[in-house]
Amino acid sequence: MLELKELTPRQIVEELDKYIIGQDKAKKSVAIALRNRWRRLQVGEEIREEIYPNNIILIGPTGVGKTEIARRLARLANAPFIKVEASKFTEVGYVGRDVESMIRDVTDLAVSMIKSEKTEEVKELAAKHAEERLVEILLPPPPKRKKAPGLESESETAAETNEAEERYKRSREKIKKQLQNHELEDRMVELDVQSDQFPLMQIISPMGVEEMGVNLQDLFGGMMPQKTKRRKMKISEAREHLIQEESQKLIDMDQVVREAIQRVENSGIVFLDEIDKVAGENAKSGPDVSREGVQRDLLPVVEGTSVFTKYGMVKTEHILFIASGAFHMSKPSDLIPELQGRFPIRVELNSLTADDFVRILTEPENALIKQYIALMKTEKVILEFTDEAIREIARIASEVNGRTENIGARRLHTVMTALLENFLFDVPDVKMNKINITKEIVRDTLSEIVEDEDLSRYIL
Repeated sequence: MLELKELTPRQIVEELDKYIIGQDKAKKSVAIALRNRWRRLQVGEEIREEIYPNNIILIGPTGVGKTEIARRLARLANAPFIKVEASKFTEVGYVGRDVESMIRDVTDLAVSMIKSEKTEEVKELAAKHAEERLVEILLPPPPKRKKAPGLESESETAAETNEAEERYKRSREKIKKQLQNHELEDRMVELDVQSDQFPLMQIISPMGVEEMGVNLQDLFGGMMPQKTKRRKMKISEAREHLIQEESQKLIDMDQVVREAIQRVENSGIVFLDEIDKVAGENAKSGPDVSREGVQRDLLPVVEGTSVFTKYGMVKTEHILFIASGAFHMSKPSDLIPELQGRFPIRVELNSLTADDFVRILTEPENALIKQYIALMKTEKVILEFTDEAIREIARIASEVNGRTENIGARRLHTVMTALLENFLFDVPDVKMNKINITKEIVRDTLSEIVEDEDLSRYIL
């Protein structure tokens, strides 16, 4: 994959095209937004802080690619990305999640990302240290020999000690070579492994009820002794344990946290789904009472504030917020004016047609048909679809979307599952080398379900 600095908006769109069909306008908007993040980091410091991201609202029915666009964009940027449902939040003072929790969640994710990257960097050195520890477990150093008074001369003692050391060195080199050649993988060794069985405390803070489980070991640091337990395991398993332990020793967690906060503040992407659920007129009573309140709580986070996390304060001014919603019952103008102003770019995504479904089934690198072919290959069965069969699957998905709830491309999953259910069940027991799905098989398998509206409502 290309580095972010190498990706032009056109190349970003090309990368998105590998997984998402159509929606060119939306891809263009997010590609420009992503390139602008890189551009901002190149400008002088005196103006850098003044350049704010242009947040985006994606408008369109479910299943047309809104979430997939944001997810793939985050992967391209190697950025901390989190998807949250706006409808899960409630106004401060009500029971539910507090809006600032999404910043805490994306910071947790960034720390994990940086930690994984650092672990990969030190993996080679950690493996060498782990190998040394394995050698010591298999061949502990000989005890220091004490000279019995009056029995041996100094020269005799020194000669024997040197000979013992030489034998130990030769044995050590031999074991190290065997370990490197993986000749001792099945030998059992005893290892002290850290026990994770520390009690977790639930913290209820003024910021809201948060799922912040705090490990007592982290809370009290070195005041509590590290609990370990002795385990017998094969050398192959022990090596992995020791590599992890050595990696932790080589990683500077303070630096990890600093880099993670910096990455969140400059590259973080928060995908706010179902933003339309908190738009619209407030009811005088009932569950809608906090809709506008949620928007008012979201406003400072999107506008730019400092959020307290367990890693320190995180500024949100330059986090990119991508909101999305179907806006069936409301429209973007129903959001409070201040929040609308913080989402200046609005992109409408098109509903998907049967032709789009044909392309979705076949073209993307993670296309459904490619997935099922790969699954069947594990059973040593070749799965093939004729072009007419693919068009028929797309037509049926489009027809069912039109007659029942329109769930976009997700309908293809239900149609494909119903179509291949019997094959997937029978394949391990019934010996077959090849399955060829034709238009007739698609019609015969799905016609009854499609024709019966009640059946199609519940099955498809």
